[in-house]
Amino acid sequence: MRMIVNYLRRSGLGLLSVLALAGLLLNPGLAEERFITVASTTSTQNSGLFDYLLPLFQKQTGIEVRVVAVGTGQAIQLGERGDADVLLVHHRPSEEKFIQEGHGVKRFDVMYNDFVIVGPKTDPAGIRGQHEPVAALQKIAAAKAPFASRGDDSGTHKLELELWKTANVDPKAASGQWYRETGSGMGATLNTASGLDAYTLTDRASWISFKNKGGLEVLVQDSPRLFNQYGLILVNPAKHPTVKVKDGQAFIDWLLSADGQKAIASFKVDGQQLFFPNAKPSGS
Repeated sequence: MRMIVNYLRRSGLGLLSVLALAGLLLNPGLAEERFITVASTTSTQNSGLFDYLLPLFQKQTGIEVRVVAVGTGQAIQLGERGDADVLLVHHRPSEEKFIQEGHGVKRFDVMYNDFVIVGPKTDPAGIRGQHEPVAALQKIAAAKAPFASRGDDSGTHKLELELWKTANVDPKAASGQWYRETGSGMGATLNTASGLDAYTLTDRASWISFKNKGGLEVLVQDSPRLFNQYGLILVNPAKHPTVKVKDGQAFIDWLLSADGQKAIASFKVDGQQLFFPNAKPSGS
């Protein structure tokens, strides 16, 4: 130890730096940060859910979680490249394809909420009170009323395109006219909708957390088509050897456990619950 300290002192380092570096040399394990990377949606990040959950998880396990908040499509691409350990996303067909192609180990339901269509209080397309989003989109297209789309391959965007297809409407034909693609996350898209007095599709958690509502309000909700399920996937270490299997699985297990599910249920904004846990019991 004395030889190490003397050498480091001769290098011109201060005493505290000398002691810290000497300690790391003698205990290399201290230099290793224990963390995992989770690729997730903007809704889980922007709503404040992760700010609430992750300190609870780290306190129990000592594992730091670093979140990359992007659209579901981009999150899945990160998983396909092995640039994340765990995915927490919300477009089941894409998640199942990810598993089938060998990029993920297993998919778990973890929580849900729903989508809503918001729009200006003046409601030029006359969709207020609709429970059928497909009919609402048909009215918006017929009225050529401004609609802000995320246009970013997120889970929200994927659902939106599925709804337009069911409505037999090609919104891309009106791109740059009444149909505006932001290429951004939910918060930025809601800001665009607020600024343009436009309609948009949003998950309810993002809407509740959004502070710049302006003249927007919820106009269409409570449809089975608007159900929003979130899934958890461990990236496959057989295909991506850099995956931190033990710690990634610990995060998944915690979110699916009674403690994790209780924590999800207890997260609220302005007294409103944003996510509803629905993990299946172990072994089911």
